[in-house]
Amino acid sequence: MHSPKLTFRSVLAIIFIFCCTAVGWFILGGALAYRSEMSSGALTHQVRDSWGPELTQEHPIAWYESPTGETGRSLVSPSASDIEVALRYEPRRKGLFWYRAYQTEFDARYEISNPTPIEQTVFVAFQLPSEYASYNAFTFELDGNSEEEPILRNGTITQAVAVPAHSSVPLRVAYHARGLDRWDYKLGAAERIKNFNLSMSTDFQEINFPLGTGSPTSRETLAEDDGWELSWDYPDVIGAKPIGMDMPKALNAGPVAVRISFFAPVSLLFFFAVLLILGGVTGVNLHPMNYFFLAAGCFAFQLLFAYTVDLMPLHLSFFLSALVSLLLVNGYLHALGGRALTRIAAPAQFAYMVLFSYSFFFDGLSGLTITIGAIATLSILMIATAKTDWTRVFGRNSKEDPGGRTPLTNAQL
Repeated sequence: MHSPKLTFRSVLAIIFIFCCTAVGWFILGGALAYRSEMSSGALTHQVRDSWGPELTQEHPIAWYESPTGETGRSLVSPSASDIEVALRYEPRRKGLFWYRAYQTEFDARYEISNPTPIEQTVFVAFQLPSEYASYNAFTFELDGNSEEEPILRNGTITQAVAVPAHSSVPLRVAYHARGLDRWDYKLGAAERIKNFNLSMSTDFQEINFPLGTGSPTSRETLAEDDGWELSWDYPDVIGAKPIGMDMPKALNAGPVAVRISFFAPVSLLFFFAVLLILGGVTGVNLHPMNYFFLAAGCFAFQLLFAYTVDLMPLHLSFFLSALVSLLLVNGYLHALGGRALTRIAAPAQFAYMVLFSYSFFFDGLSGLTITIGAIATLSILMIATAKTDWTRVFGRNSKEDPGGRTPLTNAQL
């Protein structure tokens, strides 16, 4: 293959080709983002209607009539709370998206107290997590009396009970429900929580506590089902934070394809830099038109992935698209310069285009992957070009000494 001299004009042409390809990737990423947003919004409403919404359970509220209260009521916090929650992760697929669905089993026992020296009629209000959720095996027992059809207004059950002086009555609430994304337990306006314990069991290992919630006071792994046993134990706490659990993240094809498209120019920049510099050092330079076809072969990776992911599993679509791009680029380079080019291009494209893109399947790894790739590329290029005469590489006419260096003139001396 005839190897043209590497000139400044050819470098500008390669930069122009890179910029045009980057614009194409940004347009593709924008189109994918718009398509994903439009379909995700409509599908999310459908999943919530058929499965259930986010569930937020409120701490029960109790009060008795009192003329000394600000609103004619004196609030009473439960003197003891023993709550058991089981979360079972069951992700659901709708269209191209996986939704973080789960089932919960809630079983709580409270002690509703009367702190006064006389018998009081205490009103207890228990708000359900959501008026749009369905509740199976529902139980509401106050002082041992179970209401077959409890009065429900605006998602809240309110019932009165006579509580003797300086005494308490038990309240038990239990139900099974289905929700999305996260489960929360809010302690309401209670400034001080006493004798409170919430035990939570999960059947998933990836646990995440939402922003603004408290960490458990104890945790233990469950080896038999690869889950956790968590406990929030508050004997006497002022300013206790709410409790919450995020469901494990689901890998969705749309957002992954969008991120890969937007960051593909970074991969192409590394790939072109390796070909440009190492090609110049070894004397195997490519014409800008060759770089045009190489950019098109790399662009085919994201383009094919964006439209095959609708028809096949995510990982299969990714590796099939990567294989097609590798064959296009390296087959073309092999036809141009044989093994001399493919020995450079094949590892570079696999590292920068395939492995870097695959890092977007894992949260938090893309930035580290870019950093490692940049440092590794820099070290390889520094070692390979340490003794390079760049004047000769860029095609300037000069007299060289036998060692490949341009001798100094009398004026420079």
